Amino acid sequence: MRDGPSRPLARGGGTRRGAGFALALLSLLSSVGVAPTVWGCCADVRATGPTATPSLLRRRDESLPTQAASHGPELAQRVADVARGGPAEPAAGGPVGGSGAVPPAASFEEWVTSHKIPVGDAVTRAVEYVKRHGAGLFDGTSAAVRTSTALVQRLLEATPAPVLIAAVAIIAFWVRRSWSVTLFVVGALLFIINQGYWEATLETTTLVLVAASVSTAIGVPLGILAARHPGLYALMRPVLDLMQTLPTFVYLTPTLVLFGLGVVPGLISTVIFALPAPIRLTHLGISSVPRALVEAGEAFGATRLQQLVKVELPSAAPTIIAGITQCIMLSLSMVVIAALVGAGGLGVPVVRALNTVQVGMGFEAGIAIVLLAIILDRIARPADTGGSS
Repeated sequence: MRDGPSRPLARGGGTRRGAGFALALLSLLSSVGVAPTVWGCCADVRATGPTATPSLLRRRDESLPTQAASHGPELAQRVADVARGGPAEPAAGGPVGGSGAVPPAASFEEWVTSHKIPVGDAVTRAVEYVKRHGAGLFDGTSAAVRTSTALVQRLLEATPAPVLIAAVAIIAFWVRRSWSVTLFVVGALLFIINQGYWEATLETTTLVLVAASVSTAIGVPLGILAARHPGLYALMRPVLDLMQTLPTFVYLTPTLVLFGLGVVPGLISTVIFALPAPIRLTHLGISSVPRALVEAGEAFGATRLQQLVKVELPSAAPTIIAGITQCIMLSLSMVVIAALVGAGGLGVPVVRALNTVQVGMGFEAGIAIVLLAIILDRIARPADTGGSS
């Protein structure tokens, strides 16, 4: 008596499960064209009634995998799993393949990536446009840079090495008033000659002198102008931050495209990298001039130019010189990178040693770069108040 009522309930449960199964497959296969078969199966289940449910379910289980196989083995496996009561269908909006539902975070990342802002394409088009319409300007700039660097390098190479060493030693003693610094300069230059890197050192010195001169000629006036106009400095600050933090290879690529191989892209990239230092420190020096000095100049009737030359620049001179020194050091730090685009100098043996794994050559060239950096730093900085005489 207890077994009799249980069979209709089982048949009713089977009917409900069959209908639910068909509706689930309908949502899974509707995007690939198998949905009409599933929907027909659902209609047959609803129309036939409880007594015909087992045969319809058997026919459904035999036909649906065959229909799904035409749309790919992965989908057929998915349908077979669902038919056996296996993994549930993926969440709406997720991919059909794979195991399990796609996390919402992954779907969000895919959506954001699919709506990518074309920054790289815009920069590429801009560089191509500038290259196509500014060929004359770039050719003139390349000619000016090559001429200036060639003149400086020719002058250095035409000077005999002993004369050049003596001149650098005299300048070092005149600036530092220190015999120890002077002897160090002479010994460092003789060591560079001994290691066979004198010609490369002259090329690097040329690059550093020209780049530092251009950066100083541009940076100091911009720093003075920014100190006089705070709004201008507020606009310049993000650009200076970008120039200092952007990897050098990023702006080395467009300069290489615009100017080609050689010393020109290396020097321009060096100027871009070293320019923020004199601008920032000149702005700092002029802004830090005591207000009493400025008012004294105004009280004596000094013009803006006289006040700048006789009051502000002498007061800010230590800070400005520190900016120029940093500019020289930053220019020297670009030696190896500039050598990658054909600038020459001490970066060439470093790059060659890196490519051929010659530790000795790289160490020798690295010592030469360090010694040159120390010489330029000692000459560029003024003498300390407690220095020996």
